[in-house]
Amino acid sequence: MNKPTPWRLLAEWFLLIALMFVYAGDAPPMVNEAHYLVKAKNFWQPDWCAADLFASSGKAHVFFYWALGWPTQYFSLETTAWIGRIVGWSVLAFGLMRLSHVFSRTGYASIAIAVLWIAGIEYGNLAGEWVVGGIEGKVPAYGFVLAAIAELARRNWNRVWVLLGIASAFHVLTGGWSVIAAMFAWAVTEAGKPKRHPLLTRWLFLGGLISLAGIIPAAQLMMGTSSTDAAQAAKIYSLFRIRHHLLPSDFLTWWYIRHGIVITILICFAIRQRVANRLKEDEEAERRFLAFVGGAGLIAVGGLLIGLLVSIFPDLSARLLRYYWFRLSDAMIPLGMAIVVVGTLSDQDKRWRVAAKSLLVLAFLMVGYASVDRMLQRVPPSVNNRLMGWDMDSDAATKRAVFKDWLAVCNWAALSSPENEVFLTPRHQQTFKWYSGRSEVVNWKDVPQDAISLIEWKKRFQEVFPERLGAIRVTINYKTLRKFREQYNVRYMIVDRRVVGEHLPLLRVYPTESSDNVNYAVYETPK
Repeated sequence: MNKPTPWRLLAEWFLLIALMFVYAGDAPPMVNEAHYLVKAKNFWQPDWCAADLFASSGKAHVFFYWALGWPTQYFSLETTAWIGRIVGWSVLAFGLMRLSHVFSRTGYASIAIAVLWIAGIEYGNLAGEWVVGGIEGKVPAYGFVLAAIAELARRNWNRVWVLLGIASAFHVLTGGWSVIAAMFAWAVTEAGKPKRHPLLTRWLFLGGLISLAGIIPAAQLMMGTSSTDAAQAAKIYSLFRIRHHLLPSDFLTWWYIRHGIVITILICFAIRQRVANRLKEDEEAERRFLAFVGGAGLIAVGGLLIGLLVSIFPDLSARLLRYYWFRLSDAMIPLGMAIVVVGTLSDQDKRWRVAAKSLLVLAFLMVGYASVDRMLQRVPPSVNNRLMGWDMDSDAATKRAVFKDWLAVCNWAALSSPENEVFLTPRHQQTFKWYSGRSEVVNWKDVPQDAISLIEWKKRFQEVFPERLGAIRVTINYKTLRKFREQYNVRYMIVDRRVVGEHLPLLRVYPTESSDNVNYAVYETPK
């Protein structure tokens, strides 16, 4: 294929961004946006939700807040989310184009790779990772990782380390694990070469210097913490709150099966690529790329081994599991599958071409189904009952009615209380601060990163949502509510009327008529 023109490259870039918009262009907040951008707004405006434990706690992703959180000073959180998405998707699209052009001489092959990659992550992840979605630190980080892999495949190691340094600044774990996978690829592919590219170069140290923008804020969260508190915080994070992403024994059997299917496809098509007639330079580029994917897989194997030690060494295992050992493999194994499948579309053997085309068609159908399904919900993913784990089987009309009432009660809080007000809120929500701009005592989603705040979060959560109530209902106990009022300066409690019922022995201040909001109500806590 001739060298692509700038206009063709621009068209390809826009098509990739359009694909990401169709797949993940839901109304904000998307998954984690209410988490990340609330934190970013407090970073730029410390007085905003200053009484909120999560918003005001230690900041782990300072570079992301600095780079993409500044619009919160001038625009709404929704507008900031769209600005961030466009930037994040643009970086992702650029990185994917750079990588796809290494392996494919077919125009717009990056679109096919993107569809296979998205489908592979959506339906084949092991630990719940995603890449294309709302804006958070890992989205631009993955864009720079993709660009780095493209340079790795071309054997431009100096550029690899700089790009991964930028990725680490945006998201220290995404970039950090990628550095380790790249070093593994370097060891596998450079060993034995007569003109081996050195590892310890000034470019590696430059990348490390850039990565300090992500490393230092994360490290500061644990400074001054006793070993006892650090161990307790690690267990809260790894074995209680985020166990569905971190603890291998918490992964469903089906997750292992589907991930195994993706790995099997990757291996089969990679073997076919090796035995097919290829140019030597293509073989070397693919070998370096697959070595990187293999490094990501080995990191995940390390996580599986650590998971086996939880019952023997719980403190050590919890500390180690905090580092998301499955994050990189969840993204890179589907990417490896996508690259080798698209490479087989031009295979000389018709059977392999048919197999590759069939997988591509299936991927288009899967991505299309996921996109249409979310569109039909017509509510932001962060307020969708599926995500919040309550009344998950309700139809789309019910979800929209509940969302309308949620907006109404948040709007009441914003208009009827001072900016420093603190609320008790329902456990199965994560967008109260986003819509109301008011602080809350605790919720399940917004878990702090620093040890002291994390321990305080666990204490509050167990106080507000006692286990005897299934960790769903706020306790309705006069003595306890008085304590909350004194301890957290809580004047109002928002309840989900589907959970607590219609009549509570407290003063209801909203709605004045039950029919005005059938799903949510606000009560004043006893003095």
